[in-house]
Amino acid sequence: MNILLLGSGGRESALAWKISKSSRVCRLFIAPGNAGTALFGTNLGISANDFDAVGGAVLANGIDMVVVGPEEPLVGGIYDFFRQDRLLRDIPLIGPSRLGAQLEGSKDFAKSFMLRHGIPTARYMSVTRDNVDEGHLFLKTLHPPYVLKVDGLAAGKGVLIVDNFSDAVRELSAILDGRFGKSGETVVLEEFLSGVECSVFILTDGDTYKILPVAKDYKRIGEGDVGPNTGGMGSVSPVSFADSVFMEKVERRIIAPTVEGLRKENITYRGFIFFGLINTGGDPQLIEYNCRLGDPETESVVLRIESDLVDLLEGVAVGDRLSRELRISNDFSATVMLVSGGYPGSYEVGEAITGLDGVLDSTVFHAGTEVRGGGVVTSGGRVLAVSALGSSKESVLDRVYRDVGVIDFRGKYYRRDIGFDV
Repeated sequence: MNILLLGSGGRESALAWKISKSSRVCRLFIAPGNAGTALFGTNLGISANDFDAVGGAVLANGIDMVVVGPEEPLVGGIYDFFRQDRLLRDIPLIGPSRLGAQLEGSKDFAKSFMLRHGIPTARYMSVTRDNVDEGHLFLKTLHPPYVLKVDGLAAGKGVLIVDNFSDAVRELSAILDGRFGKSGETVVLEEFLSGVECSVFILTDGDTYKILPVAKDYKRIGEGDVGPNTGGMGSVSPVSFADSVFMEKVERRIIAPTVEGLRKENITYRGFIFFGLINTGGDPQLIEYNCRLGDPETESVVLRIESDLVDLLEGVAVGDRLSRELRISNDFSATVMLVSGGYPGSYEVGEAITGLDGVLDSTVFHAGTEVRGGGVVTSGGRVLAVSALGSSKESVLDRVYRDVGVIDFRGKYYRRDIGFDV
């Protein structure tokens, strides 16, 4: 079959790598892709958010399945766009409906969904300009630090953790005054939960599901988990505390009620769900949903999936997912992100990347790269995801960090402590 993968980041590079290994694939197209995805298929110069252009590419290239990587086109309703077009409606698209994507597109929608279906999560209140005084009172019922979440999409930068009440009030006002535009017209105030986080993913056809490898990502820019949040500085899989006892609780208390809740509410959902969890004394609580695979967790997770991913995706598309086998390696995988100097603040792009041909023991997934003048240059904050799989954590981290040292570009930065805390 011919497959179109939408997106341009490290997640899409990892998915393109995995999809390209399938014997079921004739041709793989990526839109818009990056310098790395071009190694596994054909990049198309169209935006994943330009639905008309995507539809045109599907028809022009005889596409048999569309896989949506990033959240923005899903929240924007690309699934609904396909279903409402007479020429596209029979083309399988892996991703939820616009309403299903609200699990990520609206923090308020997601929290209310959790409450409706008895899913354990932190206490919260949604605040707008109309009830900001009540929001201040709610903050007083919480113990610091205070968690403020922008309701809409904010490119991974919409969560603030504030240490004192006066700062929380000031940050709330700044968001409501337009810091994040329309995404911040509603702010979710949350109780802070203390514990260790992990990322759980499922692939679902809306009725049944399969649980993918569990991962842990590292959001803070600085070593020792300090500094501002980023889109992710690295990831590892598996996670030591996510044993069979913990995962039984996750499935029974969180995953199964989520899928059943979607079914009960007649929300069409055929794709990936990310569960951002926190382990509070051995009990999982749900922090957030994403309507797609996480990044950079995908880079570690796909390395551990031994099954043909296209076979699994086809099972979702045709509704016989349970008959498709999911085999997961017992090995350890790790990913270290190389980012541009200054990220997650301002940074330079167009920096020449050297050393890629010297990588020996890792797989390098491209995140923010492009080909320019015959060479590969940086084009984003997160640039490369250096990843490896092996029998032990120590050997994998040794390989990854050795290859990280081979690659270079001006301003290169990375965390040196990914994986050492698990």
